Amino acid sequence: MRRNLKGRRFLAGLLWTTLAGLAMSGSAAPANAADVTAKQVADAIDRGVVYLKGAQNRTDGSWPEWVGQPGGTTALCALALLNCGVPPEDEAIQKALRYLRTKEKPGMVYSVALQTMVFCAAEPNKDRLAIARNVQWLEATQISNGHAKGAWAYSSDFGRGDNSNSQFALLALHEAEKVGVKVKQQTWRLTLDYWLRNQHDDGSWSYTPDEAEDRATGSMTCAGISSLIIASGKVSGGDAVVADDRIQCCSPHGDDAPVERALQWMGRHFSVASVPAARGGAGTGYLLYYLYGMERVGRLSGRRFLGEHDWYRAGAELLIAHQDKLSGYWKGASHSETNPHIATAFALLFLGKGRRPVVIAPLIHSVEAGLFGPATRHGDWNQHRSAIQNLTQSVSRAWKRELSWHSIDMRAAKGQDLAQTPVLFLSGSEQLRFSPEQKQLLREYIDQGGFIFAEANCGGDGFDRDFRALIAELFPDSPLRLLPPDHPVWFADGPVDPAYVRPLWGVEACCRTSVVYCPESLTCRWELWKPERGAPGEDYPAVVAKDIAAGMAIGHNVLAYATNRNLKDKLDPSVDLARSDTGPLTRSTMVMPKLSHSGGSDDAPNAWPNILRLAEDQLKLNISPEHRMLAPTDPQLFDYPLLFMHGRRTFRFSPAARKQLREYLDRGGVLFVDSICGSEAFAQAFRAEMKAIFPEQELARLPADHPIFSDELHGYNLSRVTLRNPRERRVDERLAASLSDIEPRLEGIEIDGRLAVIFSPYDISCAMENSESLECKGYIKSDAAKIGVNVLLYGLLQ
Repeated sequence: MRRNLKGRRFLAGLLWTTLAGLAMSGSAAPANAADVTAKQVADAIDRGVVYLKGAQNRTDGSWPEWVGQPGGTTALCALALLNCGVPPEDEAIQKALRYLRTKEKPGMVYSVALQTMVFCAAEPNKDRLAIARNVQWLEATQISNGHAKGAWAYSSDFGRGDNSNSQFALLALHEAEKVGVKVKQQTWRLTLDYWLRNQHDDGSWSYTPDEAEDRATGSMTCAGISSLIIASGKVSGGDAVVADDRIQCCSPHGDDAPVERALQWMGRHFSVASVPAARGGAGTGYLLYYLYGMERVGRLSGRRFLGEHDWYRAGAELLIAHQDKLSGYWKGASHSETNPHIATAFALLFLGKGRRPVVIAPLIHSVEAGLFGPATRHGDWNQHRSAIQNLTQSVSRAWKRELSWHSIDMRAAKGQDLAQTPVLFLSGSEQLRFSPEQKQLLREYIDQGGFIFAEANCGGDGFDRDFRALIAELFPDSPLRLLPPDHPVWFADGPVDPAYVRPLWGVEACCRTSVVYCPESLTCRWELWKPERGAPGEDYPAVVAKDIAAGMAIGHNVLAYATNRNLKDKLDPSVDLARSDTGPLTRSTMVMPKLSHSGGSDDAPNAWPNILRLAEDQLKLNISPEHRMLAPTDPQLFDYPLLFMHGRRTFRFSPAARKQLREYLDRGGVLFVDSICGSEAFAQAFRAEMKAIFPEQELARLPADHPIFSDELHGYNLSRVTLRNPRERRVDERLAASLSDIEPRLEGIEIDGRLAVIFSPYDISCAMENSESLECKGYIKSDAAKIGVNVLLYGLLQ
């Protein structure tokens, strides 16, 4: 006489009670309404874009001009639209461009600067002569003597030099150089000297050079920070130089103290509800202008936090709360910001530019016996200060989307900070010291799908020694190994010149290579890349240009391999790596182990726990994501109604294992099986084992109308899903995959009219482990998760 598995009736009753409760309430518990979401920001941007487009003059493409700034409002609105994803070929942008091209001599710094930025962002090749004309005008208009030497006023014959006009002139010149229009070195030197000369002792700036420290404001300090970063990058020789046809890395650094003092001032005076002022007062005048400046500071400095404040999240929450709910515009409290077109443009520039997804985050790490020095732009973690910014700009161009970067200070890093970062970058030459807690955080980061990209530079052997020791400690079962020539990291985004290939070492973890280490400096090459030309400069010797290009190609490939070019929104929710996964088990806690075997039974250790977490959140059930492995011969098998199994290599069960699995399944158990990364070797081995266990049956594909694909059990409707399929590639092609809209494929074996075995030949595990791999034939992450939840529900409720 057969006995049922322990607990099946109890678990089924518990599930049905919970599902009935969900049906009565209509949904699961709502998310925290106080936390701004990516969707809220996207919706706010969409409404603002619709408002600005609707306010445009349909006849000439302009927006009503602000007094004294011909073309200024139109350029500002067009710039906002472009930075919110409106393409240059859009009718609204084309009309605005035609209007702005009629303003050949705007005559005012704000107007000329904004016009230049629009031309650079939209159609720089078409408007190259106009950009060059504006650059010459701005250079000629720069104040050349007196206490405001190096600044700009409203125009050549109106107003005194001030930090607001100076900031906008500098931004225009910066964008012009990025599209290949030269700016005189003297112009950069004059403006750098101006900003350094007029910074107050506490790090702040006021509106004009003759105003005292107690007149400093947040908006002008933002202007000073971004201007210093831009100008110093143009004047400095950089942290890598070319001499005698050779690259020399790790040159002496310039002084970062002025920028650091200013950033500290911003942290101490942080606010998004008002414009900070040094004298203790604050107001809402020019608030949106100030927020636009704050976005620029965060992006150019690579800071996600100012002090302890997440500047983008705080600003986005404020803007969403104050957007007109009916028309979609913003309106400020004073002067030009009472004009909803200008106010809306500033708000959209903050939201649109500030939400650019992060592609890489350098990690600020220790160099002195586990203690951290100041988190400055220069340190052993950042020997080549423009390298990460240059790499990000280059990848943005190649992937045709605007990306960003930020640094993470390991002293204060939390699990969520790491989890929201697709690639952590570690660089250095000296000692590398982490506390046990920090090491655990790094391991959990990798386990949850993170990626570490590291390099040793500047000739020191301390970093190399300590990094190798760190990896050996974190991954004792997966040592660093030289990556072979056929590894995708060599071609994920494009080929690398074989003459300049550098050794890359890797660690296999979580369905892929999750750590890539170069014992030679790549950042040195990234530092020398010239973003204004999109390639190594023509002023470099040919051998140096090729070396730089190869270094950039390796950077591109690693980022493409690590992210699949699929990046999260800055406000997307993430798992807190520090959270506890294993609370106390109670009678109502469901535990669902994994089946062990010799074919990679734990090669994706977090895939099944992640499915269980999703089911727990969806159904509000007490499901333990405990990592529990059981051998097929373990007598405890019969304590669990459902088992999960996956693998990626060939394997065989023993006769005793086959016998007990057959008994387990005959008694009512369910086996859910996935082929990691769509492995054919595992799939063939598993089918052979099922044939040995069930000689009278075959694994058969489940029909598209099978209940397991429906939402009748409060799961998901899976009539159509998206399959990622690696493309065959030529030697000179980058790694890519196609996406197909298909009916889901699951195979099964029935016993007495119920599904006892459910098998997915397409990958679910790697998608749930971290992110979909370009190398794997399998479902995209959202569909993999839904399939997992549906299978779990169906298996338990049969």
